[in-house]
Amino acid sequence: MRRILGIVLGLLLIGGVLYVVALQGQGHPETTATKTVRGVIGSEKSEFFRDPDVVKALAAKGYIVKTETSGSWAMDQLALDEFDFAFPGSSEPAKEVAAAAGLKGAQETKPFYSPLVVVARPNAARVLAANGLATMTGKNSGTLLMGPFLKAAAEDRTWQQLPGSSAHAELTGTVFVKTTDPASSNSGALFLAATSNVANGNSVVADDAGIERTAPLMRKLISVQGALETSTDDPFRAFISGSGEPLILVYESQVASLLLQKQDPGEMVVLYPDTTVNTAHTFVPLSDDAKELGRLLTTDPKLRELAVLRGFRPQDGVAEFTAATAPHADHLNPGLSGIRQVGTPTVKILMALAQRAKG
Repeated sequence: MRRILGIVLGLLLIGGVLYVVALQGQGHPETTATKTVRGVIGSEKSEFFRDPDVVKALAAKGYIVKTETSGSWAMDQLALDEFDFAFPGSSEPAKEVAAAAGLKGAQETKPFYSPLVVVARPNAARVLAANGLATMTGKNSGTLLMGPFLKAAAEDRTWQQLPGSSAHAELTGTVFVKTTDPASSNSGALFLAATSNVANGNSVVADDAGIERTAPLMRKLISVQGALETSTDDPFRAFISGSGEPLILVYESQVASLLLQKQDPGEMVVLYPDTTVNTAHTFVPLSDDAKELGRLLTTDPKLRELAVLRGFRPQDGVAEFTAATAPHADHLNPGLSGIRQVGTPTVKILMALAQRAKG
């Protein structure tokens, strides 16, 4: 009897192992992937590519995607032949990557985009609003008025000079927005694009005269910050943890992802600059293996849905983003109402502004 029982148990064990293997093959579509591609991306897209659901969706289409991060404006300096694709935060550095890689003809795609926003401590947002530098549209949302804000920056205004700040000991020193390094990071560079537009009479800086007019203010905006990060990831995490500066420039996608993933945003007010530049995250294929990947990220319904859940706005996807973020309208401005979207200077002029801003 014991011998028979042992045989039965052995057969059950073997059957169980085979069943588990079969389930793993069904539940982990990455086993169907036939192409492994390596890409360099902006840090704001790291969570998207690490998302298990994204990994599965890409594997179902035949891809295993491995990534590493870099400042968008520094990607063209990398050994690009080691990558299958680059995915900077906007089209401007994408052009530089394409040129550095010797690509012929337009091959890039723009799967999704995200406007820049300023996350603020509630006390800071209320003080700005009370002094005409911002308006509050809700408890956790508002608009940063770039004209008045830049005037205050030009005058080296301090928090202590703003009525109402004395009750908040954390609000000290010069009023500024903490950005990333505009010479290497997309968000920092596009902050200069937007602020130089306002300082240049609401027009894109297009020549040396425009650089000369706006450079002194750009210098004040950047020099007051001290050490500069190369990505928005670390400053945003510091803000969420309760440390860092009271005003930090980030991508809307970082805030939206936090909310959509049901993570606690803590005490945060999202201020949309009334003049901004939308950052079209631009996919540049560097090898034949990655060409189809850019199209999939743009058109595949499942990948578009997952991009929204990570806070991005798919191209032609206002309705998708609005529907997904409806429960979080107290923080977000899905329709970007009241926001003026402006163009960017040429790469040459924007980099000249960045260098002048850094001194």
